Amino acid sequence: MPENERDSEAEESPIDERGTLEAERIAEALVFASAGPVSEGFIANRLPKGLNVRSVMLRLKAAYAGRGVNLVQVDDSWAFRTAADLSFVIRRDENEVKKLSRAALEVLAIIAYHQPVTRAEIEDIRGVQTSKGTLDVLMEAGWVRFRGRRRTPGRPVTLGTTKDFLDHFGLEELRDLPGLEELKGAGLLSGRIPANFNIPSPLTNDELTEDEDPITQLDLEELGLLAPGGAED
Repeated sequence: MPENERDSEAEESPIDERGTLEAERIAEALVFASAGPVSEGFIANRLPKGLNVRSVMLRLKAAYAGRGVNLVQVDDSWAFRTAADLSFVIRRDENEVKKLSRAALEVLAIIAYHQPVTRAEIEDIRGVQTSKGTLDVLMEAGWVRFRGRRRTPGRPVTLGTTKDFLDHFGLEELRDLPGLEELKGAGLLSGRIPANFNIPSPLTNDELTEDEDPITQLDLEELGLLAPGGAED
């Protein structure tokens, strides 16, 4: 290789490396300053054009892997979290979610694996009725949400999990959910679950399925999430 070409490459390499390091610093600052997970799209809009955001975040993740704070992926977002082996030293009394009942744990597990799922389908799987209070607890915890309306008679509301659910349970995506035996061992499924209960392939994104319609303002009013006219309660 000619001498001048080697000199040119030597000059360009440090510049590229400096640009990458600066991008990591920017991404690090954005995630650190946020109270919740930060999407890759949000980060990309604030980094120099042409950079691969996922590569930048994976490099940061590796840099924090052995520290007291880890960079974790939550679906298509990123957040800093206390290292799992140090969680016992952190006091979380004020922010601790109320302990869920066995019924709530069962409903949460069914929603996670079978989403989009309706209340009637949950009851069919469990073999017992599901109280509104149980769903209210899961929604107040921020782990369950209304997804849409099923395109069937009565247009029942479909339920699904949230990014907060993934974040709380340390999952990058729904495909990281544990298997059936792991759920039973953890006490998340009781003996009331029928023998033919199975675990379908989880969703890979939050997009509505072919048999779902989006939630409208009228739907939100009907569900009590908005006061008539669109104002929040």
